[in-house]
Amino acid sequence: MDLFAGSSSKPAPKALTVTQLLRRMKNLLEVQIGELWIEGEVSNLRKQGSGHWYFSLKDEGAQISCAMFGARKRPGSDAIEDGAKVRLFAEATIYEARGQLQVIVIKAERAGMGDLQARFEALKRKLDGEGLFDATHKKPIPGFPRRIGLVTSGSGAALQDILNVLGRRAPWVQPVLFPVRVQGRGAEREIAEAIRRMGRPEDFNLPRCDVLIVGRGGGSIEDLWNFNEEIVARAIFDCPIPIISAVGHEIDFTIADFVADLRAPTPSAAAELAVADGVELTERLGQLRKRMVRRVVERVERARLSIDSLRRGPLRRDGSRLLREPVMRLDALRSALASGIRESFVHASRRLQDAKTRHHLHQPAKVIERRLENLAQLRIRLGHCVSEDLGRRSERLVRFRSLLRTLGPESAFQRGFSLTLGPDGRAVKSAAALKPGDLLRTKFAEGEVTSRVEDA
Repeated sequence: MDLFAGSSSKPAPKALTVTQLLRRMKNLLEVQIGELWIEGEVSNLRKQGSGHWYFSLKDEGAQISCAMFGARKRPGSDAIEDGAKVRLFAEATIYEARGQLQVIVIKAERAGMGDLQARFEALKRKLDGEGLFDATHKKPIPGFPRRIGLVTSGSGAALQDILNVLGRRAPWVQPVLFPVRVQGRGAEREIAEAIRRMGRPEDFNLPRCDVLIVGRGGGSIEDLWNFNEEIVARAIFDCPIPIISAVGHEIDFTIADFVADLRAPTPSAAAELAVADGVELTERLGQLRKRMVRRVVERVERARLSIDSLRRGPLRRDGSRLLREPVMRLDALRSALASGIRESFVHASRRLQDAKTRHHLHQPAKVIERRLENLAQLRIRLGHCVSEDLGRRSERLVRFRSLLRTLGPESAFQRGFSLTLGPDGRAVKSAAALKPGDLLRTKFAEGEVTSRVEDA
C-alpha cells in the first residue's frame, strides 16, 4: 500500500539546476558586491605561461581564490609575491565550473602603500622646498679616502658586500663600522644618531672618517621606510662628512638618496664609488713609471749627444769663439737699452716741463691776470670806439644845424620875411582860411606881434 499516495497532494516545487543556482549566486555577487578593495597575504602563487596568475589571499581567519588575467600588464603586479601583504582592487564572482568563490584582480599595491607613498611625497616636497636636495649643498666625495665609516646593520648582507668590495679594490682603506638597526620601530633614531656621532667623532672618541656609507640591503617599502624618515634626512644634511646613500636595490629610492651627497644603487656599488680600484691604480702607476723612465732615458741620451757634439765642435779647440757673437749681441743690446733709457728720460722730462708750463698757465692768479689784461685792452678799445663815434655824430649834428639854418625860416626872416600863425597855431597860407575875429601871431626876425582879423 502506497502511504504517500493521495489525490489531493500538491505538485512538487520546480528544482534549479546547479548551473542555474551558481549563475544566480554569481549575478547576486557581481551586482550586490561588485568591485571593491580587499587586503590580505598572498600565498600559493602560480604564474601560468599564458600570463595569468592564480593565488590565494588570506588573513588569520579565512582565504579566497584570486585570478589576475594578463598579470604583468596590470598595475602593481610587482607587489604580488608569496608572503606579501597586498591590497587588491578586484571584482567578487563565482567560478561556475567548480562552484568556487573567487575574485578577479584588476590592480594591486602593497598593503599600506597608499599611505606610505603619500607620506613619502609629502616629506619629499617639504624637504625639497627647504633646499635639502639642492646640488649646491652636495659635498664632493674624496678621491682616495683612508678611512670609511659604515652606518648599517652589523649582521646584514650589505655589510659583507661592502667589506668584500673594499678588501678587493682598496685593502689599505680602514672601514669603521657603527652598527645600527636598519628596520623596525625606532631604527630611524639609531641611524640618525649614528650619523651625528660619526660627523663629530672627536666628541665621542671615534676615529674621523673621510666619507660615510649609510644604507642597507633590499626589501619592501616597509623594510626601507626608516630611511624615509625626516630625522634621518636632516642628520644626513647636517653631517659635515660626505655621505653616500646605499639603500636597497637599484630600483629603490628613499628620501636619504635625495639628501645624500651621492646615491649608489646598491651597497656594493657604494663601496665601488667610494674607493678607487687598487688593481687599476697599480697598472696606472706601472704605466706612469715606464713613461717616466722612457722620458728620463731620452733626455739623458739627448744630453749625451749634445755633449759629444760640443766636444767635437769648436769648443774643444777654442771655447772663446762660441762666446764672441753672444757678447757682441749683448753689447748691442746694452747700447740700445742705454739709448732707449736716455730717450725715454728726455721725453719724460719734456712732458714734465710741458705739464709744469700748462700748470703754471692755468693757475687762478695767472688766469685772472690775463683776463684783467684783456679787460683793460677791451676798455681802451671801447673808449676809442666811443670817442670816434661821438666825433662822427658831432660833425653830423653841426652839418645838420648849418643846413637847418640855411633851409629853415630863420634865413627867410633875415631877408625880411615874416610868418603868420592862425588861431590853431598853424601857418596861414591863404586869406580865405581866416574869418573876422581870428587872432593872428606874426613872427619877424626879431620879435612877434598879435593882430585881429577885422574883415575877411
